[in-house]
Amino acid sequence: MPITERLDRLRTAATGLINVTVDSHTGGLPVDYCRGAGIDVVVRGVRGVPDLDQEMPLARMNHELTGIETLFIAADPDLAHISSTLVTAMSQQDRAPERGSERASSRRGSYS
Repeated sequence: MPITERLDRLRTAATGLINVTVDSHTGGLPVDYCRGAGIDVVVRGVRGVPDLDQEMPLARMNHELTGIETLFIAADPDLAHISSTLVTAMSQQDRAPERGSERASSRRGSYS
């Protein structure tokens, strides 16, 4: 998905949240961008432990360098398996998961 479309979707989701900035940057450290833009907190989504293992050292270093805090939000367990790599691969094959399929419906809410 192009960055402009991602930003548009995020801005729509953040409508009415006066203390939320949706933006993108390229080049340089994110903490330098945040410092210049007056951003104190970065929100990051994590799907599971591997994501958290990757993000934690970055969050600690960002805090050490500038005092910026990182807030982690866990993904919905039903969606945690989805990655940008998976979405790209499915898109290249012009495929999409079946919504509400019998197989998916039978697994919902039945945890052992």
